[in-house]
Amino acid sequence: MVSFELALRLRDAGLRWEPRSGDRFVLQGPEMIDDVFVLANMVADVHHFNEGPVIGFNGTTEWALDSVSKDDALWLPDEEQLRERLGAEFVRLERDGDAFRVVLRSGATVSGEAADEAYALALLELIEPGASG
Repeated sequence: MVSFELALRLRDAGLRWEPRSGDRFVLQGPEMIDDVFVLANMVADVHHFNEGPVIGFNGTTEWALDSVSKDDALWLPDEEQLRERLGAEFVRLERDGDAFRVVLRSGATVSGEAADEAYALALLELIEPGASG
């Protein structure tokens, strides 16, 4: 799972999210920024309304929070989801000392401290060339 800052960069670069069970997210507000939620049919799931999708919190009677707009949630994609988004552009992941390096079809390489960070930075590079640095 990527950091809040990197997830924000991905979203701002144009990465779109269609919430599904198992996805992790945070709510964008200073009081809840450290609370990571997971979409699950029994706890939090997506409800579709005419106004757009909202994330509903089921069985959380101790909260005054029933649902939030998808736009108020920030997706924290994991390694598998990021690799999937790279698609055919992804060639391989290499270990580079204490870091990880993603090699893209173009021959470009992008490194990160963890595999998920390297995948995210490679995706940023595809969305906005030069943004991964």
